[in-house]
Amino acid sequence: MNATIIDPLQGDFPEVIEEYLEHGIMKCIAFNRRGTLLAAGCADGSCVIWDFETRGIAKELRDSDHVAPITSVCWSKDGHYLLASATDKSLTLWNVSSGKNVARATLQQTTLHARLHPSSSAPSICLACPLSSAPILVDLNTGNTTVLPVSVSVAGPSTVSHSRNKFADGSSPFTPTAATFSKYGDLIYVGNSKGEILIMDYQNKHVHGMVSVQGGAVIKSMVFSRNGQYLLTNSNDRTIRVFENLLPSKGGVKALEEVSETLGCELEVVEKAKMVGSKCLVLSREFQDSVNRSHWKAPCFSGDGEWVVGALASKGEHKIYIWGKAGNLVKILEGPKEALTDLAWHPVHPIVASVSLAGFVYIWAKDYTENWSAFAPDFKELEENEEYEEREDEFDMMPETEKVKEEDVNEDEEVDILAFGKDSAFSDSDLSQEELCFLPAIPSPDVPEQQEKCLGSSSKLEGSTPSGSPLSEEAGQNEQEVNPGSSLFEAVGNSAAEEVATNGRVKRRRKPSEKVLELQADKGRKPSTKKKCAGKQSKNKNKSGAQENGTGELDEYVTDERN
Repeated sequence: MNATIIDPLQGDFPEVIEEYLEHGIMKCIAFNRRGTLLAAGCADGSCVIWDFETRGIAKELRDSDHVAPITSVCWSKDGHYLLASATDKSLTLWNVSSGKNVARATLQQTTLHARLHPSSSAPSICLACPLSSAPILVDLNTGNTTVLPVSVSVAGPSTVSHSRNKFADGSSPFTPTAATFSKYGDLIYVGNSKGEILIMDYQNKHVHGMVSVQGGAVIKSMVFSRNGQYLLTNSNDRTIRVFENLLPSKGGVKALEEVSETLGCELEVVEKAKMVGSKCLVLSREFQDSVNRSHWKAPCFSGDGEWVVGALASKGEHKIYIWGKAGNLVKILEGPKEALTDLAWHPVHPIVASVSLAGFVYIWAKDYTENWSAFAPDFKELEENEEYEEREDEFDMMPETEKVKEEDVNEDEEVDILAFGKDSAFSDSDLSQEELCFLPAIPSPDVPEQQEKCLGSSSKLEGSTPSGSPLSEEAGQNEQEVNPGSSLFEAVGNSAAEEVATNGRVKRRRKPSEKVLELQADKGRKPSTKKKCAGKQSKNKNKSGAQENGTGELDEYVTDERN
């Protein structure tokens, strides 16, 4: 499809299901940074990596000791590692190129979401969000875990307040907490069960700011846009909120410290944290289904951050809502009658991949419509064929009236074929040379049964008896007796694809050549007579001379045919 003839007013968002991927029962998906590979976690504990350009399986990561369903998958920034969390409370870090697990850690609770640190220098550091406890910072190489604070206490800026996070018996309530890294990983954003967003330093886990969400509902998930300018939250009050990030992409910790110093130490800890938070995040938009008041599942941004997408969390419905940055609903995608478990937007193209409860991955793409008149004012669209009347001199050979001006090109200038410019779709494409964008395709060998079926009809069955040949099996099914003499002439007279049996062996014979037929005509023997004589060999036992003569002619016929 030529991008120059696409109507720009159609919108860069998917519209129809292009195809679907099938491999076991897939539960969750994630694109790599370039969108060339798609990872899917399956119910049997394996991870499948699809080549998104060819829609073929490039790699399958599997460990026989861990067969629990996968809850989330996450790519490293350079694409060399893949993190998978499972229901058996394990976190596994896979090397995508070799297909081996390089690190594994087991937590006390099942992890719902796990995210690797955005920095390529620390691929083993991840942020895990357990089922009903505070987020945990995990070092997969050493196994060290650090529980992050989920609230701001009066006693200190980074202490954990457990008074509201436990029941009377001391057990934790079922309130999953969301957390995510900033674009470069120097900050951590935590959403707690009281509807608060905490902004803390990654190094010392110190809470600098706090933003209170209207309504105080539990924050279930959080995700940043690719450029780091917007933060999306999904709350229990059935509302998706988008916050504008006022901090710079790089040096966010330094900016927080400067804001904190300007406020001074006169304010209380909670009030100061709220003041700092107001300088970091500002509520931009809210999205909700005002009619059905449904919960949302797996909301995220588009690759360029222009669209917000979310799926209904109702059973038996596969509906995806797409909103514009201004807050208007632009499209509702209706899929099969299956519940949706996860979705992901392609980093570059207007493509959405959604996972159904049955384990299929549906690829939603744009239904492009060519509109030439939108780009060529003199182009005329025809509803039906019309007769064209050409001018008198329209196709006459005319001499060149003006010579094309030669371009001023310096032929002596050296051309650099090694350097390349940054991709406009990626704001930090400095790691392009180190990224893993594609995997070599490994063709799977054919099944031995299929090989036997393909070769059984064309290979020579040397050393086998007539009873084991396909002809004998077919004759046995039809309850017919196989006569070696008659089968030989029938095979020679019919076609080359049939098998013959002589001297206890099954062989292939071609049709008699013209030279053989001429020799037979000279001797006065026709193929029909010879066939008749050969067919009566077993019956005419008294005529021994004729039987010997028929056998000699048979050997002579086979010898001539071989020559």
